Amino acid sequence: MADMIDTAEPAVRRPSLAILITVSALGPFALNVFLPSMGSMIEVFGTDYGTAQLTLTLFLLATAFGQLLHGPLSDRYGRRPVLLSGIALFVAGSVLCALAPTIGTLLAGRVLQALGGCAGIVLGRAIVRDLYDREQAASMIGYVTMGFVVAPMFAPSVGGLMHETYGWRGTFVICAVLGLIVLVYGRFALFETLRQRVDLPGVRGLGRSYGSLLGSPAFLGYALSGALASSMFFAFLAGAPYIMFQLLDRSPTEFGFYFFLNALGYMIGNFLAGRFSARIGTDRMILIGALLALAGVLLALVLYGSGLLHPFALFGPMSLVALANGLNMPNAMAAAVSINPALAGTASGVVGALQMGLGALVTLVTGLLLDESAMPMILIMLVAAVLTLAAHGLAYGAQKRSRAAQRERAPAHVQRLEREPALQED
Repeated sequence: MADMIDTAEPAVRRPSLAILITVSALGPFALNVFLPSMGSMIEVFGTDYGTAQLTLTLFLLATAFGQLLHGPLSDRYGRRPVLLSGIALFVAGSVLCALAPTIGTLLAGRVLQALGGCAGIVLGRAIVRDLYDREQAASMIGYVTMGFVVAPMFAPSVGGLMHETYGWRGTFVICAVLGLIVLVYGRFALFETLRQRVDLPGVRGLGRSYGSLLGSPAFLGYALSGALASSMFFAFLAGAPYIMFQLLDRSPTEFGFYFFLNALGYMIGNFLAGRFSARIGTDRMILIGALLALAGVLLALVLYGSGLLHPFALFGPMSLVALANGLNMPNAMAAAVSINPALAGTASGVVGALQMGLGALVTLVTGLLLDESAMPMILIMLVAAVLTLAAHGLAYGAQKRSRAAQRERAPAHVQRLEREPALQED
């Protein structure tokens, strides 16, 4: 374990909820704002749909990799400097995308954009965990996620309007301008929250840190529960543009309108997570979310299997899945990063990397399997929904065994004092 370095004084100034929402919004906004323009890349650069879809897949892969970097770096150097550097990189990547003369340059810009934008995602969670305990962190992450989902909620609509008015490059100009505004805002509104810093462990030490986290069944279960839940959304992101533009012949503006339903459901779910997680408990909220997501996917399967090929038949059930993910993901993330609070930044990075890495894999597989039907996308979402329940079962069982082992090791008089509340918690 890395040696702890004591800071002079604990952080006394908490960053406002507004700045945490703002920095966390950049990556999701950039991911979603470009969706209405994906179809036009085929004509603009003379490529195929699979290559154009790399603007989504590579963004997710870079986001996964970036979170593995930002987490440990922030554990060593602090949240604030790493976060501000990430925002600056996001601005540079957005400018490169806006000026891209080829599809290759565009993909490179998307990678830089993702590497920088993901800093807000991973460090927003880590900052919350710096300031609150597990149950309170779940509520705060719910509020932060509810807030920053407003930006990507409107992103496809903004992207559709910008595409039809100024062309696809206008979407990246918007990203660059927003990133610059957030960078200036963060320079004055972000305060350091890390009380104890750890030395960078090197490649071997970093591997041991990752290994200790991934070797914990509780951490792995909670992390996978959140990642599998989000993979349902990423499968939909990969398939929805194809279905809307190729199968239903709808416009980018219409895509943005229907996408609003999903984002609204996600925002409501995060609001409910923020409101009730501390009262109900993280495990119950994760279970409720996983069951609702399964119900939403089954509804989509029934509607589509009945021959209803209409945007509402897909976006309607998906809004229920999005609401369920809003309940599940903040609680799964809070539970995962609470397994080892000393490595909250690293744990947050691993959680985010699993989420985005699995999302990239799902988008790739969905794109390869899509044909003249939406059924492959729905079946992938169904598998993910079932596995989400299984992953939570793994985590919950590991946590129960851990609590039981701790009680058995405690002195007899402590066991008597703790037995009743412990049973109530279980």
